[in-house]
Amino acid sequence: MDASSLDRRTLVATIRDYVEQLREEGMEGLPASTSPAPRAMPAAPLVTPSKADSAPMSTELFSKYPGLEKSSTLDELREFIGDCQRCKLAPRRTNLVFGVGNPNADLMFVGEAPGADEDARGEPFVGRAGQLLTDIIERGMGIRREDVYICNVIKCRPPDNRNPEPDEVAACEPFLFRQIDIVKPRAIIGLGTFAVQAVLKVKIPISKLRGNWQDFRGIRFMPTFHPAYLLRTPGDKRLVWADIQEVMKYLGMPIPRRGGSAP
Repeated sequence: MDASSLDRRTLVATIRDYVEQLREEGMEGLPASTSPAPRAMPAAPLVTPSKADSAPMSTELFSKYPGLEKSSTLDELREFIGDCQRCKLAPRRTNLVFGVGNPNADLMFVGEAPGADEDARGEPFVGRAGQLLTDIIERGMGIRREDVYICNVIKCRPPDNRNPEPDEVAACEPFLFRQIDIVKPRAIIGLGTFAVQAVLKVKIPISKLRGNWQDFRGIRFMPTFHPAYLLRTPGDKRLVWADIQEVMKYLGMPIPRRGGSAP
């Protein structure tokens, strides 16, 4: 096989991964940008954190927001965040969307950012995608939504539901990491490309990461598709259900008899 043929295959693989990533997040068409598409990533599996990444989240996060380390409960953390004006999303939001659920949950779900319904109510995952997530938790897993903890990487809605930008993620992720510190879940389910990439600090498409356990500072982390993606591609519910069952097995939860089908 000659070099030009290899180059064409690489280009096709790159475009396929890029379009798939956009599709997973519910975007139609390609964004108007002159930036080149990301290079194709290898099929991927466990993302091994460095020793520094595995350390307690004190220095780099707390130095960004002095006093953050004093927040020892979720209520104290919410008070610390206050009427946040730390990034450019603040002026256009209706409500800051902090998180809901059991503050001592064994299982945490982490999504990308609030949508219109979440912005209006100040609660994560309450729109159509949120209803599907609730079905996965209650009908699929057989537990109450309030028994888990649910939050997003970004606490304010991006305009027109666009993807979060790097400076917005950088401004908000210390609060997510502190939420994780406080809740201390045994397992985290990352929902969708941007949530998973923000937490794991990788650029690997969710289609290659999903279903493979990762390690996030000693916590088991399972990437899977976002519920919004499943609304558009219901045939992939079975893949998410398989990921959910792996998490349930790890947590020692009984799997309801549903013939192995997705909720």
